[in-house]
Amino acid sequence: MAYLYLGLAIVAEVIGTLALKATNGFTVLVPSILVLFGYSAAFVLLSFCLKEMPVGIVYGIWSGLGVVLVSVASIFIYRQVPDVPAIIGLAMIVGGVTVIHLFSKASVH
Repeated sequence: MAYLYLGLAIVAEVIGTLALKATNGFTVLVPSILVLFGYSAAFVLLSFCLKEMPVGIVYGIWSGLGVVLVSVASIFIYRQVPDVPAIIGLAMIVGGVTVIHLFSKASVH
C-alpha cells in the first residue's frame, strides 16, 4: 500500500508543480487551486506512505521521480526541451531511483 500512496503523492506533486507556472504569481484562480490541491494531497499521501517506509527512501523516490516527470511533461505542456546535460542528469536520477527500488533493503519494512 505504501507504494500506491507514494505513486499518488508523486502524481499530485507533479500536477501541482506543473500548474504553478500557470498561476502567474497566484493571480489566476484555477491553476492556483490546482497547486494548493496538488501539494496538499502530495503531503497527506506522503504521510501515509511514511508509516511503512523510511523517510530518506520516500523522499528520494518522490523528489527524483517528480523532477523527471515534471521535466518530461514540461516538454509537451510548456515546450521546454532539456539539453543534453539535463537529459544525462535526468537519466542519472532514474538510475538512482532504480537502484534504491531494486537493491535497498531499507525500502519497505
